[in-house]
Amino acid sequence: MSKIQSEKDILKDIVNGKYRDCYLVYNRKSTDEADNQKNSISYQRTENTDFAKRNKIKLAPVTLTGFCTNGVVSEKHSGFKEDDELYISNGMVQYRIDRPKFQQLLQHLSRGYFKGIVCLCWDRISRNKGDDTIIRKLMRNGIDVRFVYANYDKSSAGELHMDIDSMFSQHHSRVTSEKVTLSTKNSRQKGKCTYRAPIGYLNEGNIDHKPFDPVRAPIIKEMFELYATGDWSLADLARHAVAQGFTTVPMRRRRSKAEILADDSEEVEVIEKTSRPVTENHISRILTSRFYTGRTKGPDGIYIESTSHEALVSDEVFNQVQANLNKKKVSVHYTEKLDHPLRGVVRCAHCERVYTPYTKKGILYFNARCLKGCTNTMKNCNFDYLAGEIKGLVESLYFTDNELAQLEARASTDISLLEEKRHKSLNVVERKKKKIRENMAYLRSNRLSLLQSGVYTPETFMDEEQKLETDLKQLKTDEEVSDVAMRELMKDVVTLSELLKNVVPVYDFANPHEKERIVKVIFSELFIAQDTLVYKVKKGFDAFDDRMSAICEEILTLARTYFEQN
Repeated sequence: MSKIQSEKDILKDIVNGKYRDCYLVYNRKSTDEADNQKNSISYQRTENTDFAKRNKIKLAPVTLTGFCTNGVVSEKHSGFKEDDELYISNGMVQYRIDRPKFQQLLQHLSRGYFKGIVCLCWDRISRNKGDDTIIRKLMRNGIDVRFVYANYDKSSAGELHMDIDSMFSQHHSRVTSEKVTLSTKNSRQKGKCTYRAPIGYLNEGNIDHKPFDPVRAPIIKEMFELYATGDWSLADLARHAVAQGFTTVPMRRRRSKAEILADDSEEVEVIEKTSRPVTENHISRILTSRFYTGRTKGPDGIYIESTSHEALVSDEVFNQVQANLNKKKVSVHYTEKLDHPLRGVVRCAHCERVYTPYTKKGILYFNARCLKGCTNTMKNCNFDYLAGEIKGLVESLYFTDNELAQLEARASTDISLLEEKRHKSLNVVERKKKKIRENMAYLRSNRLSLLQSGVYTPETFMDEEQKLETDLKQLKTDEEVSDVAMRELMKDVVTLSELLKNVVPVYDFANPHEKERIVKVIFSELFIAQDTLVYKVKKGFDAFDDRMSAICEEILTLARTYFEQN
């Protein structure tokens, strides 16, 4: 309890500006340069702290769990990869920063809690353009960023020096990525196993040779042969394997968030490798893997002949196992879907998989089985979370009193300008009407002579007469457009805004199914992107989404169309 309290005090001191004259040290170990000396956290820590002492830079004596130790921030993460998500709203551009400690560091710096940071060199702090932009903005706003290996003058030459270092750091990561990708592709084309071989084979760090596991391989081969007879079930095989001492390959458990964020200097418990008894799911994955027939995944994901390992079972046995598995496949179809609110309404913003509702311990949850490779991290959420996010969206749609006043002022100004143009256009319209009436009178009085001379056939004569009548009706319609019609349209928009405003208190007290009906009236699509709810409103509400400038344009579009076409 004392540790929690002390960290609260530290955060309070940070917010109160106690360390505004202090610096933080940032160390980053790249995930793609394990052998590079400057990639070592300990090396960076030594170089950065020595640099701070030589230059009499005061480091903040701050220690926060999962962030920094004595003013030193260290993390193991790629500086090249960046999130592809981009959110643009009301002139603001947002994107997600993948490095958790770097993200927290930028938040502290942007709020002025610290004077600056000390870093080894440019490629330790960033290797992508998105993070580059943020660092440069902070530097322009007065944040002092010191580099041990470089000194950038506050001049055009210094800016050029910084641009070159930034460009080469990004280029180095791109070249490394291309080399790894090309090497993996070439190896797979040659039939080499570039990934971890499944249970039954040994992974010794050599993609050219994946030998049999002398303990597990014979048992797996026996399981294939037994299931091929058709007399064994998956449960029977699982019990049989466990009785023979068959276990999974020893693996370390997944690290907790605290362990992932832990600094190298912190004492972290060594995670021991453990084995687990096999289950029916393990047996199912084994029996359906073509790897055991001597094949490996090629560059396109299709299995090809392997040069890294030998077949454990023959194609005949494997095909018979697949036939027996297909016979026992049973698809479950619900005769009646449960009536859960928001079913089929919310989707993943990346792969567009739907969030399916389910109940657990009386709470309604939503789960998305996203496609492989989907970057969305929020796979689960509950109904209360969605309802709260949707309420915030509805509250942001209707106009405030200030916006309504601006809308009225702008609309009145634009209407006055359009009215002057309208009076000028009415004279043109009147002349066009007069010309059309004269043409119609000429046609009707000279109908017989025009037909006899061959100028018109009976069909073309009727078409021409009909065209003139249509043009005359259109011109009469144009005359009816006025500022009164435009003001009526604006009144409808304001009324709809008031209705949206009144929906919010109703939404608070509505039950889940009533909330669903409100959602379906306003929104056409709802998507979850990480921890943000992205939406599209239905036709008629889009003006509220685009706010002031789009609203006025929509109100006056009708008038501009009529006036400018003449």
